[in-house]
Amino acid sequence: MTDSAALSPIQTDAVIIGAGPCGLFAVFELGLNDIKCHLVDILDKPGGQCAELYPEKPIYDIPAVPVCTGTELTERLMEQIKPFHPTFHLGQQAESLAKLPEGGWRLTTDAGTVIDAKLVIIAAGGGSFTPKRPPIKGIEDYEGKSVFYAVRKMEQFRGKNIVVAGGGDSALDWALNLQPIAKRVTLIHRRDEFRAAPDSVGKMRALVAEGKMDLKIANFSGLNGADGQVQSITLVDDAKNATDYPCDTILAFYGLTMKLGPVANFGLNLTENMIPVNTENFETSEPTIFAIGDINTYPGKMKLILSGFHEAALMAKKAFTYIHPDRRYRFQYTTSSSDLQGKLGVEKDSSKDAA
Repeated sequence: MTDSAALSPIQTDAVIIGAGPCGLFAVFELGLNDIKCHLVDILDKPGGQCAELYPEKPIYDIPAVPVCTGTELTERLMEQIKPFHPTFHLGQQAESLAKLPEGGWRLTTDAGTVIDAKLVIIAAGGGSFTPKRPPIKGIEDYEGKSVFYAVRKMEQFRGKNIVVAGGGDSALDWALNLQPIAKRVTLIHRRDEFRAAPDSVGKMRALVAEGKMDLKIANFSGLNGADGQVQSITLVDDAKNATDYPCDTILAFYGLTMKLGPVANFGLNLTENMIPVNTENFETSEPTIFAIGDINTYPGKMKLILSGFHEAALMAKKAFTYIHPDRRYRFQYTTSSSDLQGKLGVEKDSSKDAA
């Protein structure tokens, strides 16, 4: 379920800032503990940076899943949390957080959505991020039409005459991945040295030597086209010679600008733009506000998705005591608890018990 704005405060148990893998799994763990959630994310779809930056790149370190893409991981997490009916407020940034006199928190987004919640879970990854835009006059008119900063669906680029600009892993990876389906791929970089993995650089140079890809050592200094459609880009070499190079699609990978954003103004203790937490339940310096995933810090922290999943589980245990103070917390396994299986809509196979 999605929602864009609200005229009066929405009431819920918990609001999760960030709908990446850790935020999504937090919905599952909280749901098992009878805690209802709303999620706020600046992106226009769930999955966070994982789905935005690596939608089709393989991920190898999810337990029991030998390989999956960022998109596949997001889809599986969304399927897993269906029984708990979370509400998503997408394309919105968490702008302010205020403590309510009667307890709990009021979160307001830049779209005017107001959410009153007893708990706040910050799962915002490294913060909000934006791609570094090439300093090209008028490039904004082409963005999303023929100029892109990420690849979400490879098929969108089939048969295109693509210029990939950049010299890092993202530029090399997508130049190699798109080469088999594109009409032509040209890699543009200002120098003949790359910051990408040596194996990727080697593969790129082999394709160039075979005439299957082009490499231009030059500065990307302008573009030409109309109505959002690129027709050529202007390249300037070391001798200051300018040439127009034909293409119909530009993929620019100049890195990302990461910002903690308004979370920095929530009144929490910060350490180098990260939020310190305890390792018992990942609560912050402010009771009832938790931080899980890459945005938190503690001794021995490892920035892995699986670490964020672990943090979500322990966070939910503590969250239960705030939301249900009159109930005793009972640890249960989903494999054997009929109560948890009922919440998940799982019908227990009695024949296995009889075997």
